[in-house]
Amino acid sequence: MQSKDVQGRLDDVDRRIVDAVRRSGRLPNNALAAQVGIAASTCLTRLRSLVDRGVISGFHAEVAPVWIGRPIEAMIAVRLRAEGRAAMSEFFDRVAAMDPVINAYYLAGADDFHLHVAAESTDALREFVTDRLSTQPEVAHTETNLIFAHQRGGA
Repeated sequence: MQSKDVQGRLDDVDRRIVDAVRRSGRLPNNALAAQVGIAASTCLTRLRSLVDRGVISGFHAEVAPVWIGRPIEAMIAVRLRAEGRAAMSEFFDRVAAMDPVINAYYLAGADDFHLHVAAESTDALREFVTDRLSTQPEVAHTETNLIFAHQRGGA
């Protein structure tokens, strides 16, 4: 989570670069520079600085799971046992690396984690939840919700 102090360190040009890259990470540098209204060399220097500072944490392709043979998506809520809470960070790292996890969220609230997963079939989803996730010694409870559709937000 970023504090307002960290967010406040971006000037107007940095904010325009971040906004443009957020909307389209595939913009070539010269197009990004033109859109932001600065020279290409300045844009490249600022973009590299934003990456180095952790403002932009990466560039990636978002692939629709159905196209890689994983048409079943679900959000799985996970609660840990009280004694498992001492190793929450380790658990988080371990489950985030599991296949079929797409995204893992470490939460405050009733649930400790939400896992966005994509599976080949309902059988594969069931196997992941019952045989791989629920058998982790830290896990007290899971709740699986199927995802019918989703859209990336504008923020």
